[in-house]
Amino acid sequence: MRRLFWEDPYLKECEATVMGRMGPEVQLDQTILFAFSGGQASDQGKIGGINVQEAVKTDQGITYILERVPEFNEGDKVKVEIDWDYRSKIMRLHSAAHVVFYLFSEKTGITKLIGSNISIDKARLDFAMGTPVSELLPEIEAKANKITEKDIQIKTYGDEQDENRRYWEMDIDGKEVKYPCGGTHVKNAEEIGRIKLKRKNIGAGKERIEITLI
Repeated sequence: MRRLFWEDPYLKECEATVMGRMGPEVQLDQTILFAFSGGQASDQGKIGGINVQEAVKTDQGITYILERVPEFNEGDKVKVEIDWDYRSKIMRLHSAAHVVFYLFSEKTGITKLIGSNISIDKARLDFAMGTPVSELLPEIEAKANKITEKDIQIKTYGDEQDENRRYWEMDIDGKEVKYPCGGTHVKNAEEIGRIKLKRKNIGAGKERIEITLI
C-alpha cells in the first residue's frame, strides 16, 4: 500500500483501487487516510462517499472499516477524502508535541516518554518524574511560542534501510533535532500557531504535559 500521507500530508483527496473487500472492510492500493499509530489518532474521512468508521494498521497495510457495506468491489476505482480541518489540527499538534518534548528534555535531562497521544483536541506527553512539572511550564511555553513565531522548516522523511521507519527533523536554536516518527506534520513551525501548556496529575511519580493550540 502506498501511503500518500507520508509523501504529501497536505493532500485532501486521491483516487485509489480497491485491492480487497469483505463486508464493510476495505483495502486500497494507495491512501491518504492515516491509521492510528505512534499515539496519533486516525484520520476522519470517506472512501467512495462512505464514512470511515475505523482505520486499522496491519502488517500488510491499512484496513478501513466503513460505516456500511459499500456497493463497490475489488478492482473498482474509488475516491478517498479526508476531513482536512481534523487532519490539519492533528498535524499542528503533533509538531507542537515534538517541540515541547525537546524543550522539556533540554531543561530536565529526561529523554524518555512513558506515554503520549495526539488527538483533535490536544496532545499529551507523559514522563516518569518525582516532582510536579508545573514550575517548568511557563518557561517551556514561552520558548515554544518563540519557536513557532519563526519561519523554520520541518522535515519528515523515510529511512533508507527501512521503508516503514520515518523521522521528524527541525532546527531549533541552531541544533538539529531529530526524532523517529511516522505521523503527519506541518512543513513550517509558523503553521503550528500558539501553544498552551498545562500540567495534569496522573499519579505518584508520573507527570503529564497537556498541549493545546490557542
